[in-house]
Amino acid sequence: MIPSTLTEAKEYLENKISFEPRVAIILGSGLGDALKDVTAAVEISYSEIPGFPPTTIAGHKGKLVAGKIGDTPIIAFCGRFHFYEGHSMEVVTLPVRVSKLLGANTLIVTNAAGGINPDFRAGDLMVIKDHLNLIGVSPLRGPNLDDLGPRFVPLVDAYDPSGIDLMERVADKIEIKLQRGIYAALCGPMYETAAEVKMLYTLGADAVGMSTVPEVIVARHQGMKVLGLSCITNEWGWVVNNKKGSSPSHEEVQKIAAALKPVLSRFISELIRGQTSL
Repeated sequence: MIPSTLTEAKEYLENKISFEPRVAIILGSGLGDALKDVTAAVEISYSEIPGFPPTTIAGHKGKLVAGKIGDTPIIAFCGRFHFYEGHSMEVVTLPVRVSKLLGANTLIVTNAAGGINPDFRAGDLMVIKDHLNLIGVSPLRGPNLDDLGPRFVPLVDAYDPSGIDLMERVADKIEIKLQRGIYAALCGPMYETAAEVKMLYTLGADAVGMSTVPEVIVARHQGMKVLGLSCITNEWGWVVNNKKGSSPSHEEVQKIAAALKPVLSRFISELIRGQTSL
C-alpha cells in the first residue's frame, strides 16, 4: 500500500504539471539555480506541495521546477531535506518517491562535498561511482512498501555503469575535467574531524558529504537508474597529507557551489539533451 502522503503529493503535482517527467534531478547545497536551460517551466514552492516541509538550510531554494531540457521532460528539486535537520528518512526521500510515482525512471543527484582525495581541488566535479553509507540508518528500515519495491535491494551497481560512461563522454564533449570517485555520507551537520577524514580515506572515500545516499537507496528500491555528481567545494587533502589547513565553512561551500553553477548547468543539460537512454 502506498502511503497517503505520497499519493496526495502525486495527485497535487499531476494537477500542476501537464506532462509525465522522465528524469528527476535533485540539486544540492548552493546549486538550486543551476538549471538554466529548462523550457516550458513550471515552478512550485515546496510549501504548496502536500507533505513537503520548507527547507531550512541556506543555499536550498525549496522549490520544484518541471519542464523540458531538449525533448526530455524533467522534474527538478531545488533544495533537499536532510536527516540532520530532524526529518525522518521518509521525508528525506519524499522527492524521490514522488518522482517515481509521477513517471520518472532516472534520478540525477547532485551535492556539495569535501574532497578527501589529495588530487581533488575545490571547484572539481566528481562522478559518483559508488558510496559508503555511514549515516547510521537506512531509509528502507521498517515495513517494506511492497507496491514500490522489494524488501531486499541489491546495490552493487547503485550508480548506473552506462550512466557513468555517458557522463564522462559528456565531459569530454564540453571539455571539462571530471573526477571519478567514492562518496561517503555522514549524518552531519558538523564537519568532519581530522581523524574522521583519515578514516574515510583509509576506507577508500574520495569525497564526503551529508546527503544523497538515502535518496539513491530509495531510487534503487523503486528500480530507477541513478547518476550521481559531487561538486567539490572544499579540500581535505591537507589532513590526509598531515599538513596544516582549516576546516570548511558553509559560506565557503556556498561560494564554491555558486561558482560551479554555470558548468553544472551546461553539464546536466548536455547529459539530458537528446539522450534517449535516460
